[in-house]
Amino acid sequence: QVQLLESGGGLVQAGGSLRLSCAASGRTFSSYAMGWFRQAPGKERDFVAVIHWSGIATYYTDSVKGRFTISRDNAKNTVYLQMNSLESEDTAVYYCAANTASYSWRTIDYYAISGNYAYWGQGTQVTVSS
Repeated sequence: QVQLLESGGGLVQAGGSLRLSCAASGRTFSSYAMGWFRQAPGKERDFVAVIHWSGIATYYTDSVKGRFTISRDNAKNTVYLQMNSLESEDTAVYYCAANTASYSWRTIDYYAISGNYAYWGQGTQVTVSS
């Protein structure tokens, strides 16, 4: 089994930055694509970003392109989400998730589906004030 623990959320003013971390347990972290999702009040859980197991490729949802950066450090079993130029619309609970499938890197449509991730963290709150 894999356990994921998010941290780094908090309250920040619009235009500010936060870096979220997701620490993973398990021996096979380096073989998993890792995603970030978020859920705003009253809305469904939405895809934010995903990174290939090696870090060689990424996808982002359009609303965060140019502002957010997903990265990973496999030696530390950790994936990050650097969030810059934050907007009030970014307010949400942010979740990291692990895709444990053995097949190759797929299209963004695949990684945007929550059901394609086997493990989830408990979430960390990000609140952006105007």
